[in-house]
Amino acid sequence: MRFNKSPIETMKKRQSIRNFDTQTIKDSHVKRIKEYISNEENLVGPFGSKGRIEFIQVTNNVSDKGIKLGTYGFIKNPQAYLTGVAQNGKYSLVEFAYTFQKLVVWLTELEIGTCWMGGTFNRNSFEQEIQLADEEFIPCITPIGYPNQKQRVFDKALRYVVKADNKKPWDKLFYDSTFEVPLNQENAGSLEIPIEMVRIGPSASNKQPWRLLLTRDRKVCHFFIEHTPNYSSKLGYDMQLLDMGIAMCQFELACKELDIKGDWSVTNPTLKLPNEHTEYIVSWNFL
Repeated sequence: MRFNKSPIETMKKRQSIRNFDTQTIKDSHVKRIKEYISNEENLVGPFGSKGRIEFIQVTNNVSDKGIKLGTYGFIKNPQAYLTGVAQNGKYSLVEFAYTFQKLVVWLTELEIGTCWMGGTFNRNSFEQEIQLADEEFIPCITPIGYPNQKQRVFDKALRYVVKADNKKPWDKLFYDSTFEVPLNQENAGSLEIPIEMVRIGPSASNKQPWRLLLTRDRKVCHFFIEHTPNYSSKLGYDMQLLDMGIAMCQFELACKELDIKGDWSVTNPTLKLPNEHTEYIVSWNFL
């Protein structure tokens, strides 16, 4: 897929939108969204795992099938939902979130608002809306619509309440050669912007579970997850794996824009981990 604007600038300005304008989504935008989610290339992750995304139009929170999808707390006037469908496996979830975040960034470029939702919606009502195969489930959804400009003050207040702008600093997230040495921005070289895009990315409850470690020779960047114990166990899946897919997407989009060539692999490095909650996920190898 192609972006018409700078993905880095788009990722910088993207915010979760919880209050939408009552204007319906333009037919031209609906057409482009449906084309996007029907293109198989947009739905396949780096290792070949494929999910799907369903478009559900709503009027007053009721779908065309007459199923009430709910308003979910602070979400107001959604004009449609994009519903993710994937298998409940470690890498299928990571890869699905990678593809879903690319869609979110693309929608932001179109000035269509989004808000990742993984736990605070009624899965049963969405399951009635779409056909699920045996091993499929709905890991996440996003309401979509045009941001309500009059409500930006409300959104800003809400962002304060949910600590949406309270991002962890570099020294809590990124490491240089070992987990005992924090990575300074000035030592990141050409990777400063891709790594910063990971830092500012969305995550469940803004917990930012990603931990990146740059090797001494600067040829590999390893991605780890620091699990929050029992975070989403009641939901029956590890929601924080979605955050890792988001991190991969943010990092890769920035690398591509900056012409930093590389690819993904799973090659678990033998490193001393900082605690029992930290787990290796993936590596970016520079070409």
